[in-house]
Amino acid sequence: MKINKIIQLGSLTCAALLTSCFGDLDVKPLDKDVTTSADVYTTPESYKAGLAKLYASFVLTGQQGPAGNSDINTSDEGNSSFMRMMWNMEELTTDEAVWTYPNDFGSTIFNLHNHTWSPTDGVGEFAFARVMNSVVLANEFIRATAGKSETELVQYNREARFLRALAYYYGMNLFGRVPFVTEADLPGAFLPDEIQRPALFEYIESELLDIKDEMGAPRFEYARADKAACAMLLAKLYLNAEVYLGTGNGRYTDAITQLNEVISSGYTLSPKYQNNFLADNNTSPEIILGFTSDARYSKSYSAVWTMIMGAAGNIGATNLGWDGLRTTKALVNKFSGSDNRDYFIDEAGGQNLEIEAQNTATDGYGVYKFRNTTSTGASGDPTNTGFVNTDFPMFRLADAYLMYAEAVLRGGSGGDATTALGYVNQLRNRSGDPAIGNISGAQLTLDFILDERARELYWEGHRRTDLIRFNKFTGGSYLWPWKGGVKDGTSTPAFRNVFPVPASDRVLNPKLGQNEGYAGAE
Repeated sequence: MKINKIIQLGSLTCAALLTSCFGDLDVKPLDKDVTTSADVYTTPESYKAGLAKLYASFVLTGQQGPAGNSDINTSDEGNSSFMRMMWNMEELTTDEAVWTYPNDFGSTIFNLHNHTWSPTDGVGEFAFARVMNSVVLANEFIRATAGKSETELVQYNREARFLRALAYYYGMNLFGRVPFVTEADLPGAFLPDEIQRPALFEYIESELLDIKDEMGAPRFEYARADKAACAMLLAKLYLNAEVYLGTGNGRYTDAITQLNEVISSGYTLSPKYQNNFLADNNTSPEIILGFTSDARYSKSYSAVWTMIMGAAGNIGATNLGWDGLRTTKALVNKFSGSDNRDYFIDEAGGQNLEIEAQNTATDGYGVYKFRNTTSTGASGDPTNTGFVNTDFPMFRLADAYLMYAEAVLRGGSGGDATTALGYVNQLRNRSGDPAIGNISGAQLTLDFILDERARELYWEGHRRTDLIRFNKFTGGSYLWPWKGGVKDGTSTPAFRNVFPVPASDRVLNPKLGQNEGYAGAE
């Protein structure tokens, strides 16, 4: 059962919590009209509703769907969801996705693909706000469940700490520095200190290691974080440690340790690749952590809605379809003719391989990997709402297999090349799909892994992070169409491996510094 069926109650719970300005949750306010968490959390169901709101903060945007009562101060609520902003920054900045409409986000949306973003761009502002919104909501719930002895509430508390760590992970990954607040910082007016990557890395690691044993058993309930999800986030932290901590600080052995836990936890590959991206992908045995969508109960203009309804050519979309997204030939050319994962809308569907202009919807192949139909061909929107039932697969077992292979190739111990090769070939030869074909041990190189991650994981929100880890995001060693704002691509400066802290946040909190290369950096 999808957890978002209780998101509506969770939203009401959050609305009540946000009216509280009292730090001591054992103190009742004199004003009878002020509601505190003590009033809200009175039953096990109310606690689970509050937990649901924390999960919802990654997909939904406010107290009603799809827009109209935002959790953050934004000029365009529907366009501001956490996962959509993360997707924009991870995909539109790379070879995997191109946007069509230049006027979006105050005419700054093309800055992503052109690598010309600035501290005043809307995408960065929305993303920064969503990260901190998820952190603050988690802090309040963690306070409300702290010290509880009931097994269920202890687990809820640990899930909230996981979600806070996940939000901070994206803050660290995208911006390098963020305001730092925990449940120890009681509600009230103060300016939080900033925390930068080394300290935030250590904090996220310590939180995840501390809570993992008390997380739910693997696969205990779909769309809730379990021990495997916790290990997966740790593995991502360790695999990218040299990005976050500097060259020479590799943690590849630690990554393999966590990945061995993930791989042995009971998740299995979906026999069919595309079943991970359909309206009933909640039934896939491969998705370790999915963020849910529901066409009736939790409507939002999320990343998945955008990918499905916005894909050029509109195959797989229902009701809508507005040609907002395409991909570049750099991704298309990574696929061989036998690779069944290439869900592209090509010339036969009215699309051109070459992108002569970013704002021409027919330039660039469309992508219909994500669809709002089920594995049986039924509509994912049977009530004709214009929204989707397809969940966002944040963590998949396939990703764990590729991460394992990469960590082994980078010198990590606790794994071996034969096992790594077997994992990669399992992905290429799923039992229910036409075989792509095995590779040999000699072909299993880091360059192959980077390309295979593109083939397996495109449009799933990993590409920018992968290219940075392989030193190919900025600079001139790897070019793709319109990188740097040039049709054939051009080198971009290394400081763009991290986004700027939004100027608006630095005005509100002078304790926030700025990343090197951007206006306002010291």
